[in-house]
Amino acid sequence: MIRRVSAAAVGAVLVGSLAACGGGDSSDASDDDSITMGFAQVGAESGWRTANTKSIKDTAKQEGVTLKFSDAQQKQENQIKAIRSYIQQKVDVIAFSPVVETGWDTVLQEAKRAKIPVILTDRSVDSDDTSLYETFLGSDFVLEGEKAGDWLVENADAADTDTNGSINVVQLEGTTGAAPAIDRADGFKEKIGADPRIEVTASQTGDFTRDGGKKVMESFLKSQPDIDVVYAHNDDMGLGAIEAIEAAGKKPGTDIKIITVDAVKDGMTALSQGKINFIVECNPLLGPQLMDLAQKVVAGEEVPERVVTEETTFDQEQAKAALPDRQY
Repeated sequence: MIRRVSAAAVGAVLVGSLAACGGGDSSDASDDDSITMGFAQVGAESGWRTANTKSIKDTAKQEGVTLKFSDAQQKQENQIKAIRSYIQQKVDVIAFSPVVETGWDTVLQEAKRAKIPVILTDRSVDSDDTSLYETFLGSDFVLEGEKAGDWLVENADAADTDTNGSINVVQLEGTTGAAPAIDRADGFKEKIGADPRIEVTASQTGDFTRDGGKKVMESFLKSQPDIDVVYAHNDDMGLGAIEAIEAAGKKPGTDIKIITVDAVKDGMTALSQGKINFIVECNPLLGPQLMDLAQKVVAGEEVPERVVTEETTFDQEQAKAALPDRQY
């Protein structure tokens, strides 16, 4: 689908930035003609988010965009409060990565009435009214889950670490209700259905954090005696799981296979060392694409309703080759 922004909405747009190691305030621009964008970020929960923040902030600075940034600390109510503040400030455009999928219609209707366009980045919203936002730039999370499931099906024999004919998988979920958590689980479930030996025996949220992944994995190791595979919805939770597995006297990547999503440097390093077995990339460097979309919207050009980022997958040898030039 394609959308055209009206001349009345031409004063709008952009994309901005984010979370990372702390709160962060707006950066003021000196150019009166620059676009002012309010960005409500999820938080600073992972290395992916830090790289995402840097990409968008750096690109916005290069393009002379004024950013008003807020860190929601993974709470929807904080994002809604920030969006309402941006509406009151009459920014040109509002962009945000939704903490969860649902519960946005009211505040987005407020932005629409104020004639302030909204750009979704990284995560989508679950709404029947797609007129509430101009475009959504981000990954295909279902496809990411499918790639993880495909790898496990293709490597099922190696994943049967205790050679008893069954492959027991524990899943470290992302934030409950978040689009990537829902979609990565669905895509994975769809693909592993091709092999009846594979079963997800336990699944719990680690909230996309390393500490969360470690704590959940510690619990799994106590309650699940025969774990063959860990499927983590992001690298950080997978890295936390590695800590728990090693503390339990087991060898990650060998005694327990590990699949993760993101491909940040720490995850790729663990993959190159054989502690992770397979990583599905989720590219955080959205700044250039976001800025391109923003400029087109401001100019009144047509923009796609959905823009999917280009991504790949990595095994151990591919990680070794990619690490020297890895930007995040």
